[in-house]
Amino acid sequence: MNETIKQLFERKSVRVFEDKEISPEDKELILRAATEAPTAGNQQLYTIIDVTSAEKKARLAESCDHQPFIEKAKMVMIFCADPLKWYKAFCDGGCEPRDIGLGDLFISVSDANIAAQNAVVAAHSLGIGSCYIGDIMENREVQKDILELPDYVFPAAMLVFGYPTEKQKEREKPHRADLKYIVSENGYPEMDSEYLRGMLKYSMGEENYPVKLKAFCERKYNSDFSREMTRSVSEYVKEYTKDGVE
Repeated sequence: MNETIKQLFERKSVRVFEDKEISPEDKELILRAATEAPTAGNQQLYTIIDVTSAEKKARLAESCDHQPFIEKAKMVMIFCADPLKWYKAFCDGGCEPRDIGLGDLFISVSDANIAAQNAVVAAHSLGIGSCYIGDIMENREVQKDILELPDYVFPAAMLVFGYPTEKQKEREKPHRADLKYIVSENGYPEMDSEYLRGMLKYSMGEENYPVKLKAFCERKYNSDFSREMTRSVSEYVKEYTKDGVE
């Protein structure tokens, strides 16, 4: 196993950081690594917002499901799906671009997330921990105000960075599902009860499986957070069905 693969196996989310600053040089390396990520048509359909304002960090920590560690992170980055900048360039250049649509949103979200993962890998290689904050999509209207986002620019991913404490370094990485349940050859697998129980064994175990599964369903899938996330994203998608770009 080479060093790159070893680090991919080792990397885990970090939510507790040392009080140690990230150097400007390392910060730039992480951002440059992000921008070297694969991108559709070499368009880089994303904008990265580097949140350095203490006031904005505090507001994000509150709006992202009341998570104080966000405010304490040494580096906070928002990876925004951004098809708008190319649309504006086309208009500025005298082109006649069609309206921005759902396809543009989805490819931009993909671009943004690929760039974000490059940043995660680069940070880990420098001994810097990171954590994705999915809540950035939940209170989208609030985040739009905090980050001053125009229409058609969507906060697809949020990352916080910092040097992990010793306890965080020693903490065991959560197990993943066996590869046979993730990779299916030539088509989608038939997921019967036996298959599903085997797939979730890494997380639910075998004892009290129905009880654990129900508890997880209520804590995650049926949670207020999940319902609000669905509402927020659904409302945002509607914006892509209206005529024209404001």
